Amino acid sequence: MSSMENKIDKIVEKILEDYKDERFINQVEVFDQPDKEVVIDITKKMLKIIFPGFYRENNYHFYNNYSRLTNLLEDVMYNLNKQIAIALKQKPENKLRQQCEIQKDAENLSLAFFEQIPKIREYVDTDVQADFDGDPAAFNKNEIILTYPGLMASTVNRIAHELYLLRVPIIPRMMTEYIHNLTGIDIHPGATIGKYFFIDHGTGIVVGETTVIGEHVKIYQGVTLGALSTRGGQALKGVKRHPTIEDNVTIYSGASIFGGETIIGHDSVIGSNAFITKSICPGSRVSIKNQEHNIKQGDCNDFDTDPATDSSWFYII
Repeated sequence: MSSMENKIDKIVEKILEDYKDERFINQVEVFDQPDKEVVIDITKKMLKIIFPGFYRENNYHFYNNYSRLTNLLEDVMYNLNKQIAIALKQKPENKLRQQCEIQKDAENLSLAFFEQIPKIREYVDTDVQADFDGDPAAFNKNEIILTYPGLMASTVNRIAHELYLLRVPIIPRMMTEYIHNLTGIDIHPGATIGKYFFIDHGTGIVVGETTVIGEHVKIYQGVTLGALSTRGGQALKGVKRHPTIEDNVTIYSGASIFGGETIIGHDSVIGSNAFITKSICPGSRVSIKNQEHNIKQGDCNDFDTDPATDSSWFYII
């Protein structure tokens, strides 16, 4: 045996020895955990169901939609059943139940979830419309569906949210974390989001579990809808920790809104970098005071007009 093989054998022995204590990370029941890759595959196939003309198989035939959708649903349902059954075993109340009982619950939950697909698609359609109405840079709705990370994040959130409402453990979070990794947008599946939701740009947005968002809400990059404090840990489970955003609210980049009792009243505008921990009345405009711009004037001769004399130019000082 070579020197390197010897060293590897010793490392393996040390790691196996390290596995023997009772630390939680030493669990080796691999098949008692939902399969992350399978859940990601389910998520991708759900997008094909939501957008049949945009996420399609290589052998797509428009004249065979019934067979295609039937096969796709059977595939997703079979795998979702299996993953839900695995996840359900982790709920304390299921520890002593028979596998056949848990499997029956998983089937019922899967059916209940698939019955919500028309509702999910109804909400997603309004999101596409909100994106198009709110973004002059959008060429058409096709571009929005194919390229906008905000729509991708909100769509997967709407899928995961229905599973969350059915109290399916782990899997909804796996779906939203998959899309978080792709888009940089972190929306907990527990967040309740109304119709016509528009995420502009999106990178760095965080929306907490108990957030409630109304209709026609527009959020820019870097916005946080978070909890004031999580020091209570598990004692805060089920407590509303995140804000409520009413209808027709716009929240500009970098704004942070915290607290379960914080309500942003309808038709309000929250300016960039605002930090809010108290409720805002409807119709309010929130902005940051006392920011200063220190401008060292350049050569205005480079412009067609002189900023010092032309009223179309302005500086915020």
